[in-house]
Amino acid sequence: MDFRPAQSAFTHPLARIALGVAAALALSAPVRAAENLDSYLEGVRAKYGLPALAAAVTRSGEIVASGAVGKRALGLDVPVTVEDRFHLGSDTKAFTATVAGTLVDEGKIKWTSTLGEVLGGKVKDMDPKLAAVTLEQLLSHTSGIPSDTPEIVGIYFNAVGFEMTPTQLRLDALERWKKHAPEVPKTGSPFQYSNLGYTFAGAMLEEVSGKPWERLVEERIYAPLGLKSAGFGPQATFGKYDAPIGHMLDDKGNATPMAWGPSADIPPVVGPAGIGHMSVLDFARWGDWNAGQGKRGPHIVSPETLAVIHKPHVTTPPFKDPPPGTPSTGDYAFGWGVVKLDWTKTPVLTHNGSNSMNFAKILVEPVSDMSVEAVTNYPGQKAEAATTEVLKHLYGQFAPK
Repeated sequence: MDFRPAQSAFTHPLARIALGVAAALALSAPVRAAENLDSYLEGVRAKYGLPALAAAVTRSGEIVASGAVGKRALGLDVPVTVEDRFHLGSDTKAFTATVAGTLVDEGKIKWTSTLGEVLGGKVKDMDPKLAAVTLEQLLSHTSGIPSDTPEIVGIYFNAVGFEMTPTQLRLDALERWKKHAPEVPKTGSPFQYSNLGYTFAGAMLEEVSGKPWERLVEERIYAPLGLKSAGFGPQATFGKYDAPIGHMLDDKGNATPMAWGPSADIPPVVGPAGIGHMSVLDFARWGDWNAGQGKRGPHIVSPETLAVIHKPHVTTPPFKDPPPGTPSTGDYAFGWGVVKLDWTKTPVLTHNGSNSMNFAKILVEPVSDMSVEAVTNYPGQKAEAATTEVLKHLYGQFAPK
């Protein structure tokens, strides 16, 4: 679930805990107004053996192309549609960062607010260095809280998950981690991709707002943008195959559809790091709002705050032996990577998302006011390669010449 094209957190089975009125009218236009991508997408889907694949492109407030091909699950003869819900994984992090921006605009929290200031009253005796970690550090992965370790995974998959609300579980996670002093790498970049850090950021937002993280995202992002398909957790309704089903791969690469229940997604405690889902069209509406830098509306955060969310805050460590077209390094903003790819004109906002059963990828280029989104109900290298190929092709086809 890292933003870089060839890296993804939550890939190990144990760690599968491992986006104005005129614009609104344009983005709600009938799908038939957009170029149909089904023929192209079917070729990519078949090439990589994916159950389903969907994609969309936006330009200046309009969905200019979209498509969805394949089946909702391997062995299930139900075709997908562009209205079907796909899992976004860590692309959810940008929602968390944007919600934080809304609360900054309201004066309820600051980027420099610390864990101790906000949550010290409920989680006593935090390590002083942990208590000094700021919201900005959590959102930029520079807090010193590590990437998922066996101990952290044990916090996510905890028996109290059946006894507490997600909000309570996030405080419980901090309670269990409170004696760990952050450890920023002594050399190189301070960046460490931390899902636990985003979990703590979500807890801070819940505390200052008095509302669950899930309601904050619904009320402040999903509803204003009209993302009617958007939700949280497994894509399919319990007992129904009404959305593309994620697939879990075993050690031999055999795929099992994971339709419902706790095994169909990461635990709710880590929601702020990656449990959003929505159709590719709604994902495109989110991408377009960011591509327009929030200036077309609806008003969610001030342009100044969105600029802070989008700007680079840290340079990521060098990525050894990247695949062709993948940068060896980049920057990270708040919930977005900022990367110059060899096939983009400028640095773009981008992110990967996966709960190790699905895969989603988004690219936003504010300079061109365009976005490209690709999603599949399959994990791993095939999904990574397929969605990267789709983004590169569609960017080349639709970016301004």
